[in-house]
Amino acid sequence: MNFKEDLKKLNIELTNEAFLNFEEYYKFLVEYNEHVNLTAITDYDGVYYKHFYDSLTLSLALDVTKPINLVDVGAGAGFPSIPNAIVFNNLNVTIIDALNKRINFLNELIAKLKLNNAKALHARAEEYAAFHREEADVVTARAVARLNILAELCIPLVKVGGLFVAMKSVESEQEFLEAKGAIKTLGAEHLKTISVELPNQMGHREILVFKKVNKTPSKYPRQFSQIKNKPL
Repeated sequence: MNFKEDLKKLNIELTNEAFLNFEEYYKFLVEYNEHVNLTAITDYDGVYYKHFYDSLTLSLALDVTKPINLVDVGAGAGFPSIPNAIVFNNLNVTIIDALNKRINFLNELIAKLKLNNAKALHARAEEYAAFHREEADVVTARAVARLNILAELCIPLVKVGGLFVAMKSVESEQEFLEAKGAIKTLGAEHLKTISVELPNQMGHREILVFKKVNKTPSKYPRQFSQIKNKPL
């Protein structure tokens, strides 16, 4: 398998510097994962395609030629934000995650890769929204929760005119149907769904793109326990 060649399907020409950063990322992730559980996928092809390549499919939903302030909610081991920060210098990435052990990993990784366009913060999305409401051009999340829950965590962070991008590894139609009311209430509308087949039959992905068209009512997001127990 040729990662560099396969990325051309996403219109990405990987520089040598970026390629070396992915090598460093892979080594550090596998090494760190031995004592902190970050991912169940640790084989070379699995990480490169099910994590790195999959993360970079986010670029299909964005105009990556322009500067973008991007917030990644619940990034875990840095997906999808870190691979995109490696490839696209004009992205300004903020990662928020509720688990400190993940944030420690991400801050070490960011320093190791010398990424000046990424930072990781220990926070819940609903806490972060209290100080950074409707600031981001794009908010994304990858396989964190069901869409009706994700929407309330993410859409309040998006500026009017910006995008909420949910990256799903399963057929998303049912999730979309159950989240339609929540998405409208929170001020967004469905723009498009992008279907992606990972190379080498590594799996099917769906990228749901929503545009923020109205301000989110100030009572959202609620506390996470309320969001989880009584989704919109």
